[in-house]
Amino acid sequence: MNIELLQKKIREFVQERDWEKYHNPKNLSMALAGEAGELLEIFQWLTPAESSEIKNNPQAYQRTKHEIADILVYLLRLSDKLEIDLEQAVLEKIKLNQEKYPTHLAKGSAKKYTDLK
Repeated sequence: MNIELLQKKIREFVQERDWEKYHNPKNLSMALAGEAGELLEIFQWLTPAESSEIKNNPQAYQRTKHEIADILVYLLRLSDKLEIDLEQAVLEKIKLNQEKYPTHLAKGSAKKYTDLK
């Protein structure tokens, strides 16, 4: 995935429509949360097994794919506006999580890091 190219395409799309005035961190984070809510709605009343089978339902799969894309678009736009290097941020967060969740304590456990002993 070429993050910079995607951000450039999204930036151009926004600029062509004169939407820049709406794309501040507050609005973008709210839009991101809204799109995440739309993704949640797809899975809300499904059993775990049904949720895993959504890929076999073309209509539901397409809707899911589009909601995930919407989430990524807003995330890319927000990180672009805040000048956050997403690749670096993800690598940094993985390192922090490795420290908070050492394998010998966290393996096979869903406990929060504060509850690992």
